[in-house]
Amino acid sequence: MFNEKELKKIRAGKKNWSDGPLAKTLSKAPEKKAFGTWSWIPVDTLYTPADVAGIDYERDLGYPGEFPYTRGVQTNMYRGRFWTMRQYAGFGSAKETNERYRYLLKQGQTGLSVAFHLPTQAGYDSDHPLSMGEVGKVGAAIDHIGDMRILFDQIPLGKVTTSMTINAAATVLLGMYLSIAEEQGVPFDQIGGTIQNDVLKEIICRGQYIYPPKPTMRLTVDLIEYCQKYVPRWNSISVSGYHIRESGATAAQEMAFTIADGIAYVEACVARGMPVDSFAPRLSFFFNAFTDVLEEVAKFRAARRFWAKTMKNRFDAKVPQSMMLRYHVQTGGVTLTAQQPLNNIVRVGLQTYAAALGGCQSLHTDSYDEAWCTPTQQAVTVALRTQQIVAEESGACVTVDPLGGSYYVEYLTDKIEAEIEDYIKKIDAMGGTLSAIEQGYIQKEIQNSSYKFQKEIDSKERTYVGVNRYVMEEPPVTDLLKVDMKVGEEKAKELKQWRAARDQAAWKKGLDNLREVSKTDQNVMPAVIEAVKANATVGEICDVWRQVFGEYRPKEFIS
Repeated sequence: MFNEKELKKIRAGKKNWSDGPLAKTLSKAPEKKAFGTWSWIPVDTLYTPADVAGIDYERDLGYPGEFPYTRGVQTNMYRGRFWTMRQYAGFGSAKETNERYRYLLKQGQTGLSVAFHLPTQAGYDSDHPLSMGEVGKVGAAIDHIGDMRILFDQIPLGKVTTSMTINAAATVLLGMYLSIAEEQGVPFDQIGGTIQNDVLKEIICRGQYIYPPKPTMRLTVDLIEYCQKYVPRWNSISVSGYHIRESGATAAQEMAFTIADGIAYVEACVARGMPVDSFAPRLSFFFNAFTDVLEEVAKFRAARRFWAKTMKNRFDAKVPQSMMLRYHVQTGGVTLTAQQPLNNIVRVGLQTYAAALGGCQSLHTDSYDEAWCTPTQQAVTVALRTQQIVAEESGACVTVDPLGGSYYVEYLTDKIEAEIEDYIKKIDAMGGTLSAIEQGYIQKEIQNSSYKFQKEIDSKERTYVGVNRYVMEEPPVTDLLKVDMKVGEEKAKELKQWRAARDQAAWKKGLDNLREVSKTDQNVMPAVIEAVKANATVGEICDVWRQVFGEYRPKEFIS
């Protein structure tokens, strides 16, 4: 963007400034440390056009809504409409969660985001021995289609988009959701939303997997294929970097390993025989937002550009929407502190600002009390208001990509993209994402970063306000939301009644059909929908696959 004569002049000017005024200042007051981003990218005192001399505007930045989408996937971004404001919510019973959803919608939330409790995520019913003590704790207890009816009672599924954080059991929960929409009279082609459906990251870092990788990928592709044919407005996978970052990854690692997972899913769909442009427009992503605002903005911009080039050059995508990295953001849960919890409001505010400046399509803001409990109504209201204040009052939304052209942000964008590219090359050399996971490479990279980060906090090399500096005596935290342990007892009783009341012949036929279909190459989604309509439970359906596919036990890797 600058000719060589101008760049030479700028470099000389910076040297004069560094050797003169800056050196004089440092001789009187030396800088206290070497500066870097949250993810250890070294940061210079000042950036100039010379630091981004290699940028070609048309090639590397371009215009919003146009390849390579560095500046955003929509032409006018938030000037047309804000991102979808979601609050990830779910606790206790389906009835309690439904009440929270209807409250949030009245407060101005524009989309739903379902948190399922751990037993549902792991494919167990609430009365399974392994579910004891976990029922309704970190999400809603959803065991069968009846629970799904209650969860979305008085919520029109043709007007509200829903995001569901469910992975190994994704096909079952989507089958229930589609069945409920059908009961409401909503055609499948009018249903909008997203299902996470990303089990590779469960194997990498989160642990809520059930089956071995190969059948797991088969179920994932079955869902994508079914939605491509029958539910065209549904985002059939949300490839998740959120949990990768929560596990200790750097900003660049979060983007690289998520994109590597995305590449694996695209390859699997293409191998199924699906033309890339038939499904890629409905691929979506899920990222984290930490407190280092400028690094976060740069990582979003870098990932958009890298994904666009990957889809165009590696997979020969032709449709613009196939190259667009569309993503949901959740503010950094792992950044929240139990100490001085009100400080978390500031952290979430900065993270929200980063997500807005970075160009997200939807956003969830964490609540300040989440280090202590499932969010209270007061805390979740503050979290939603944080989004609304940033959207309406901060100025982040009045122009597209407001930090584009910042020498520092463009430098960071290039730096992070280069790190992403380097990781993808290493993973390709290992034989691809599944092979890299099996070798423990991705897991070890995340573990090493996590260890380094925690070591810096423990040594106070890295300041964490209220944790290792600016500590104060605090009174006990009160007014926490507590899930009544009776939820588990009530669900066990209700499940017994549910199983006794259903049509046993239809239930058996549904599960038998699912078992036989699962042994073939047929898409399982129609059989799943038949089973959930026959009142089979989540655990019963997942047990069919446990019998057919077996259960996954990962290798242990020692660094």
